[in-house]
Amino acid sequence: MKFAATSRAKQGTGASRRLRNSGNTPGIIYGGAAEAQLIELNHNNLFHALKKEVFHSSILDLELDGKETKVVLRDVQFHPYKPLVLHVDFQRVDDKTKVHLKVPLHFVGVEESPAVKGEQCTVTPLIHELDVVCMPAALPEFINVDLSTMTSKAAPGLQTVKLPHGVKAVVRGSNKNPALVSIKLPEVAPAADAAPAPAAAPAKKGKK
Repeated sequence: MKFAATSRAKQGTGASRRLRNSGNTPGIIYGGAAEAQLIELNHNNLFHALKKEVFHSSILDLELDGKETKVVLRDVQFHPYKPLVLHVDFQRVDDKTKVHLKVPLHFVGVEESPAVKGEQCTVTPLIHELDVVCMPAALPEFINVDLSTMTSKAAPGLQTVKLPHGVKAVVRGSNKNPALVSIKLPEVAPAADAAPAPAAAPAKKGKK
């Protein structure tokens, strides 16, 4: 995905405020052999780009002052209640250095699975993205998770995910195989012709 930015010289709270008032967003590019560079981007273009999944999980082609640089999105600061991007950070990448990024998980085949089609279960994703490490050329935009054979007996774990060649998952914590989804069986309504429960006998009065 391509987008454009221009370099900026001024920094500080006042300069950033004036920049935002003009319809642009301050940002920075860091990493690699070059020094950190201050940039500015058109706010509307950036705001719409941030709504796209690919902008968060892929190598981006940043055109800066006529030159193209490959970067990944690292941080975004939003206004607490206004639809306004306050600041954005990008990191340079090169073909010889591995990248660590979050990649979205796309669950497919859920409606055709025995758990949903046969047992009318409710399936809720628990993990929406996965931390991965790989070379930039091997970075996928997303990872498909096939749930077409899922039943209600057990929720599939992270180790069932088939990763692309050269991509390694990074799992934190003691649980190395967390569940990907939760599976809830349908509630069974009581039968309409079921006999009512017998009424409790009244308590006997004690002797005076």
